[in-house]
Amino acid sequence: VLDIGQPSDDTVTAAKINNDVISGQTALTAEPDDTDEFLVSDAGTIKRIDYSLIKGGLNTPAFAAHMAADQSSLSDATYTKLTMETEFFDSDSKYNTSNQRFTPTVAGKYMFGCSVYIDATNTLDTGEIAFYKNGSKLLYGSTNLDNDNKFQLTGVITLDTDDYVELYGYVNVSSSGTWQVNADGTTANNRTYWYGYKLAGA
Repeated sequence: VLDIGQPSDDTVTAAKINNDVISGQTALTAEPDDTDEFLVSDAGTIKRIDYSLIKGGLNTPAFAAHMAADQSSLSDATYTKLTMETEFFDSDSKYNTSNQRFTPTVAGKYMFGCSVYIDATNTLDTGEIAFYKNGSKLLYGSTNLDNDNKFQLTGVITLDTDDYVELYGYVNVSSSGTWQVNADGTTANNRTYWYGYKLAGA
């Protein structure tokens, strides 16, 4: 038996240890890959575990889009799809600016929200905004109206891989006239927009 004694304090440094030894010599400067491994103690037994098994869920797919120009001369007492054709962002390219549909292709529960500014040429009796799922009204909010009104709506919708969501508006004008959705696209904060994102862990 060769007895070389106990090394003195601070004589064994990271520079003297090979990179295949877990030493912390090299810093990870980005989020770990799903297959990167960590050591954990499982009831006293050291085991390794992939990052994919311990990382938190992501709130994606996610999007936000706004109306680039006023949507005008809309028919009285008719549900009309709102043309949110300009994206603020679209994390996974799941929002279609051509038909204004969000089709996440990932099953889960999704939070949706919107803010819509409506005005009309005459007094409005009632108005409504609604989230449509697969072409049918699902969640909506309605109110009695003045000539200019801001609508806001939020709700959670459960989606399968092939489901899609759209935003609709409805106005009943008290006398002959038309209504429109105001985009106010000349300002930095557009007044008509909507968004959606996956709820992690739900």
